[in-house]
Amino acid sequence: MEGEEEVSDKEGSFSKASIPKRIAIVIAGATVNIIFAIIVYFILISTSGTFISNEIDEVVDGYAAEEIGLQQGDKVVKIDDEEIKSKYDLDNIMEKNNGEEISLEIDRNGEILNFNVKPTEVKSKITGIYLDENAKIITMDKGSPAEEAGIENNDVILSINGEDVEENRDKAIEILNKTEQNTEETDNKIENSESKSIQFVLKRGDAEVTVELVPDIVSDYYLGINMKKAEDTFINRCINGVIETKEFVFSIFDNLKQLFTGNVGIDQMMGPVGISEVVAKTNGFREFFEMMALISLSLGVTNLLPIPALDGGKILILLIEAIRRKPLKQETEINIQLLGFAILIGIFLIVTYNDILRIF
Repeated sequence: MEGEEEVSDKEGSFSKASIPKRIAIVIAGATVNIIFAIIVYFILISTSGTFISNEIDEVVDGYAAEEIGLQQGDKVVKIDDEEIKSKYDLDNIMEKNNGEEISLEIDRNGEILNFNVKPTEVKSKITGIYLDENAKIITMDKGSPAEEAGIENNDVILSINGEDVEENRDKAIEILNKTEQNTEETDNKIENSESKSIQFVLKRGDAEVTVELVPDIVSDYYLGINMKKAEDTFINRCINGVIETKEFVFSIFDNLKQLFTGNVGIDQMMGPVGISEVVAKTNGFREFFEMMALISLSLGVTNLLPIPALDGGKILILLIEAIRRKPLKQETEINIQLLGFAILIGIFLIVTYNDILRIF
C-alpha cells in the first residue's frame, strides 16, 4: 500500500490514514494467516471423529480412582470446580497437579457424587533426549541429564546399555521402557530406563562416543481412568474441533513463552530448510494440511511479535506515535527497522545452519 514503506502525502495513502486504521492494515496480514490456520485445523479435527468424552470407560487397577470407587459409566463433571467436558480438560488439570488433593464431582446415572482424592504418583526416569525416526538426536531439554553428560544434537544412538538400537527410534524407546510398566511414553521423547545409569554408544561424525548418564526422576500424578470415545455425531465433532483447535492455538503461545524464558534454545528452532524436510516427510493429505496449518499459525503469531522489521514492530511504533502524538523521525524509524532486520537475518542464518546439521 502506498505510504506503508515510505512517507506519502497523497490522500488515501497509508501515511494519511488514522493510527487505528494503520494498525488494522498492518495487523491484517498476520490475522489472515491465523484465521486460515484455525479454519484448516478445525476442519481436520472435526472430520476425524476422535472426540474423547468425560465419561469413564475403564478404571485402572491400583490407582486413586479405584480406591474411591469410581465406576465405568461415571461422568467427570468437575475437578476443583472446573468444568470437565472432555478428556482434554481433565488432562490439562492433571498436568498441573503436584500431588495435591483434588475434589471430584461425578455424575452417576443422574446422581451427583462428590469425592476428595489424592492422585496416584507415578515416577519416571527422564533423559531429556528427543529423536527422529532413525534414532538421531534432534534436540534436548535445557539442563537435562543428556545435555549435562555431553551428548550433542545430531548424535546418532547406536546402542543403549549394550543393546543395538538398529537406527530405530521405537527400538530405542523400547529398550529404555521395557521394565517400566506404569509409565507413559511420548511421541519422540525418551523417558524411563531399567537401571540407575544409562550407557549410550553414539555416532558423532565419523567417531563413536560412549556416554553414561543418570536420568532425572520426575513424578506425574494420575487418577487412573480411561475415558470413553464420544458418540460420532456432527455436534460432537464440532465440539471436539473447537476444543482441539483452542489447544492448538494456545500451544503456539506456550512455545513462545518457553523460548523467551530460556526453556527452549535457538538450536531447537526450525527454519525454512528444516520445515521443508518435515513437510517432505509428511504422510498423506491429513499430515500435510496439519503442517500447513501449523506453519500458517506460527507465521501469523510470530509476525505480531513487537520486534522491528515484523508487523508487530510496526504496530509498536504506531502505538508510540499515538502516545507521543507525533510520528518518529523517518531516519529513526528506518534505523530501528534495519536493526530489527539485521537481528532477524542473524537468527535466520543460525537456525538454517542448525537445520542443515540436523539433516546431514
